[in-house]
Formats: sequence, C-alpha cells, structure tokens
Amino acid sequence: MPLPRDPSNLAYALVAAFPTRLAGDVHSVLAVMPEARPAPAMPFEVEVQGETVAIPSRIYNEEPSADFEWPLAGTQQVILHCLYSRHHDGRVRQRHLEQIVASDEPWVVPFVVQLAGEYVLEIVEAIGRGLPGLTVPGSAQRRLYGEFIARNPTFFARTERRVVSYWSCYYRWKYGAFGAYPGGVLLEAFRAAVVEQVGAQWPRYTPHPAGGRG
Repeated sequence: MPLPRDPSNLAYALVAAFPTRLAGDVHSVLAVMPEARPAPAMPFEVEVQGETVAIPSRIYNEEPSADFEWPLAGTQQVILHCLYSRHHDGRVRQRHLEQIVASDEPWVVPFVVQLAGEYVLEIVEAIGRGLPGLTVPGSAQRRLYGEFIARNPTFFARTERRVVSYWSCYYRWKYGAFGAYPGGVLLEAFRAAVVEQVGAQWPRYTPHPAGGRG
C-alpha cells in the first residue's frame, strides 16, 4: 500500500468534495488512488446539510487495484465509489454509481443527482433502479433527496436543463415524449420528493409530462 501523500492542491480539490468531518477518511482514500494528470476538472458547489462542498465534474485517476482497496473501511469505500462516479470513462462512472446509489448518506446524494444530468442512458437507468423509494410517499429516500433539492434549487434547475438537452440531442428519436424518457421519469420522481418536502409546488424547467409547459 502506498504511503499517504503530502497535502497538495490536488488533494484539496478532492477533500473539498465532502463534508469537513470526513477529511481524514478522504485522505485515506487518496492514499490508494493512483496519481492523475490532468487534475480534477470543473468543480460544482452544492450544500449538504448546511455545509458547502465542491465536487469535481471529472477525475482522471486510474482505478486502484483490489489489493489497494481492501484496507479501506466502510465509509472510505463509499468515498472511493463517490469519487470514481466522477471518472471520465462512463463505464467506470456507472460501475461505481451502482455501489452508492442506495446509500442513505446525505453527502452521497449530489454525486447521484449530478449523474442524472449526464448523457449515458445506462447510468440514468441505474439511478432509477437504485432509488425505488423515490416513488413511495414518506419514504426515507424521498426525504433524503427532497431535502437536498430544496437546499440546492439552482443546481437542480441546471440538472433539469441538462436532462432536457441530452434527451433532445441524443434520445428524442427513441422517446418522442420527454415524460417517457428515463431521465424525465427520474426528474418527476425528484420533483415529487421536493414537493413533499417543502409542501408546495416547485419551479419546472422541463416539458410537462402531460404536454405543454408548467
């Protein structure tokens, strides 16, 4: 197992993706991750339980071997999967997403929601499979995602627009109606979660599933 690295700008960019209480665990994860160039790209900021985190849109580290992964504790394993859900290879993103999508940790949620706004259909479908509770009123998953979206309306609006853009560009030929597209179905489930959380309607930046706008 490689020695822990000295603090650096690169390490800081990844530590900043998680709440400060997890900094020690993140450094343990970074110690098993191969070095990468270029550095993590285009971080986006969201609020998680009152704390701002900055999550990279992409990382370029190769995956560590299983021998390097095994010493990581449970929380550290989740952190590792979160980071690699931002990998530049879509197949890697999907593989690690599937390990975290059902997590009940609030700091995992933005990693999942960000992937809902990406272009790989298999990843969007994996999120839908991994969050069955989104369609269940009063469920723990609904509360978890509803609270996050309520705290991050601008981020969710941007995600909605990205989903519409990718549907229109790549998938409209297959799903003529946005409401039938898996990304559209997922956004409606997220919307139901935040409406239940706040007890009021929520701004919409997608075609209405029943047609028109609203």
